[in-house]
Order: sequence, then structure tokens, then C-alpha cells
Amino acid sequence: MQLQLSTWPEVEQYLLRSQGIIIPIGSTEQHGPTGLIGTDSLCAAAIAQGVGDRTEALVAPPIAVGMALHHLAFPGTLSLRPTTLIQVIQDYVTSLAGAGFRRFFFINGHGGNVATLKAAFAETYHYWQGQGGQGFRFHPDGGGLHSIRCHLANWYMGREVYGLAQQLYGDQEGVHATPSEVAVTQYLYPEAIKTADLAPLPAQSYSIYGSTEFRQRFPDGRMGSNPALATPDHGKQLYEVAVKEISDSYLNFLKAA
Repeated sequence: MQLQLSTWPEVEQYLLRSQGIIIPIGSTEQHGPTGLIGTDSLCAAAIAQGVGDRTEALVAPPIAVGMALHHLAFPGTLSLRPTTLIQVIQDYVTSLAGAGFRRFFFINGHGGNVATLKAAFAETYHYWQGQGGQGFRFHPDGGGLHSIRCHLANWYMGREVYGLAQQLYGDQEGVHATPSEVAVTQYLYPEAIKTADLAPLPAQSYSIYGSTEFRQRFPDGRMGSNPALATPDHGKQLYEVAVKEISDSYLNFLKAA
């Protein structure tokens, strides 16, 4: 069930049976010579929809631009500053909490978002447990605004997903523009599969202090990865494992206090 394809009476009826909502979040950034710029958001949105279908959960519109300042030296990258992204997340939660949602399950596709998401959750709890939440109605079942909970699920770091990626790619998985995420986009968008001659694997362990240095260290945008190993069939396997694993996590999140 997609929020943007629903009517407000349908959402109001949904809230009578569930306070949970899934929010996909990714990034719009370079992913090497063969990875789509929208990889992180495309993967997160598709997996979120799969989880929504499996669990009968409402899925919000994706946050498609994340914190990708370190990729800005590559054309096509878009980025929000961490402070801006925190405000975006708070505005999402504020809008939905006002209607009665209390459980916010973020499915994330971009490692660069993790620190900002955790900071946003901390600020959100502080806001809603203080005076900021006054004026919004309570959910019909009596659940108060103080009961708001946020959860972060990085689809690529799930135990089963990570294990499958290691089985398929080993140490050629790398940490950015990985064959696993490229494979998922190949499965989702076979008409957009890209090919290129790739240089030998770049190193993946350097401290990065800005976008210019990132491009100097990793000229083609990859970090220790070999996306030439990706196939649409791999992507299908990874997608299905991610949907199942995260669906279980979402249902457990709803049950938790």
C-alpha cells in the first residue's frame, strides 16, 4: 500500500489497524562507471515496497536525496547537508505523527545516511517527548506522542543479505558501487544495465575529508568493488532475501514496546 496512491480516508482506516509506516531513504550519487546514480534510492524504494506488500504496511514516498557531500566531485550527484537531512526526516515524522503514526521504519540504501539518521532520531525523540508535540491529536487507541519510535534498517547489512553477497562476490564486494547493489538495479531495471571497461580494483580503506580527495583516491568512483560480477539473477536473489529478512524485522519492530 503506497501512501501516494492512497486517499486520506484509506489512510485513516489504515491507522485503525496499524500505527506503523515504512519510509525508504537513499541517495542520488555516483556509483562508478556502471552503477546508476539513483542506485541507493531505487534499491531502498523497491525493497520497501516489497516489504510493504509482504506485511500489508503503508509505504511513504522515498527520501531520494541523502547525505552525499563526499561524492559531489562526480557530475550528477545531489546531496543534502546533514543538518538539512535531519530537518527533512523530522518534517516527515512530524507530518505523519500528527495523523496518528507512531512507528517509523526507515529502510536505508546509503551508508552515508546512517550517522545523520541516528542524529535525527535522537532529535525527534527529544522534540516529541518535550513541548514540541503539543497540539497534535492522539491515536484512537490512546497511544501518546511520547511513544513514537524510529528504526533504521540498512538493507545491505542484513545478516542474510550480507552473507549472500559474500558468497557471490567475496572480497570483490567492496564498500561502494558494490556488485550487490548494482545487481539489484539490474534486476529492477534490466533496460538500464550499463557496461564499461573497469580498471583494476581500487583500494577501499582511506580516510576521506571531502569530495575532491574522494575523487583523487577513487578516480572512477568505486571503492574496492567489482560490479562487473553483478547479474540480474543475483539481484533477484538479493532482493528476495532482503524483503524477507526486513519484513521479519518490521513485524518485530511493531511488536516491541
